[in-house]
Amino acid sequence: MKKISVVASFFLITTVFGQKVSDYKYISVPEKFKDFDKESYGLETALVKGLTNKKYTVFNGKDWPAEVKDNPCSVLYANVLDNSSFLKNKVLIEVKDCNEKVVFSSKGSSSIKEYKEGFQDALKQAVIAVPVSYPVEIVQTEPAPVQSVSKNETSSSAPVSESTSGKYTNGKLNLQKIQVDTNQFILADSGSSVPFAVFKTSSKKDVFRVKLADGTYTIGYFENGNIVIDIPQSNGGFVKEVFSSK
Repeated sequence: MKKISVVASFFLITTVFGQKVSDYKYISVPEKFKDFDKESYGLETALVKGLTNKKYTVFNGKDWPAEVKDNPCSVLYANVLDNSSFLKNKVLIEVKDCNEKVVFSSKGSSSIKEYKEGFQDALKQAVIAVPVSYPVEIVQTEPAPVQSVSKNETSSSAPVSESTSGKYTNGKLNLQKIQVDTNQFILADSGSSVPFAVFKTSSKKDVFRVKLADGTYTIGYFENGNIVIDIPQSNGGFVKEVFSSK
């Protein structure tokens, strides 16, 4: 889906295949994560805050908005898994749709040995890769039976795997490029839960529709291995901001 504003491009079937996490408005977070049922370390609250900063409407299973009650497949379900190793606290954010299909996952790790601080730091890193919400209308009203999914439909909606990354700088900001999926990547500051810029593919190769952290829309593109953003100015003009690979 290269143009999320065109709702007519979706197939009106009982379940819409190919939905990305950013296409949704609502995400449900449980009161407790199963992997942290004995000690939560504040991860539920931290995830709700992180997702809210990404413009999602977040709630738990006991407080469903009326819109979601009428259309249960308009909501995603987030979970945090303990993915720790011997030396590092690690978490995995896993987001599923109403058919229990993973539509997004992101890993985060921390070298902080204290559990509470370490897990919260790992979660903060994992949240960075979560795309900002650009909700579209989701027309299905009930989960689709597993047997109704054809091979062609299944192949069009692959789960998002752990994001690849690269570092870029404009001399003032040091940002991390995170490839969310084949049609989307972000430039993020590790010190902020909101991406500096979200890039989505356009009809032209290597030219992207860009949403900046303040909500401003513009364009970006690749040029000689650099990432370039046209930064809008108050006078209606644009300034070319170049981020070079480090």
